[in-house]
Amino acid sequence: MVMSKYVVRSMMADGGGRIVNISSIVAGTGYSGLSVYSATKASLVGFTKSLAREVGRVGVTVNAVAPGFVDTDMTQALKPEDRERIVRRSALHRLVGVDDVANAVEFLLSKRANNITGTVLTVDAGNTA
Repeated sequence: MVMSKYVVRSMMADGGGRIVNISSIVAGTGYSGLSVYSATKASLVGFTKSLAREVGRVGVTVNAVAPGFVDTDMTQALKPEDRERIVRRSALHRLVGVDDVANAVEFLLSKRANNITGTVLTVDAGNTA
């Protein structure tokens, strides 16, 4: 949030720009044992939507990406049965890859997303579907 304050100033001077925040699906779903994490990710969604309204008039888009469980060293360390339970409950029966999240961010930073602002793009292999 503090960084946004400083980068928005230069974006305003330049006539526009892009901000993409990283939230999480737990911002909307919650998760046992992650109440503080969920609260911070939910507040980031509110910040994203409000900032999009504040700086849109000067050509700055503000969006968020909300990944689900991502296939990383951390999720590899889960017990196999816990990992399999997560995989089974997603519509695509797989975990999200790091590249999937990066591709979503890249899209929101591109000109193809010129008229997308105040949006949360969920990348979760259908976990929240």
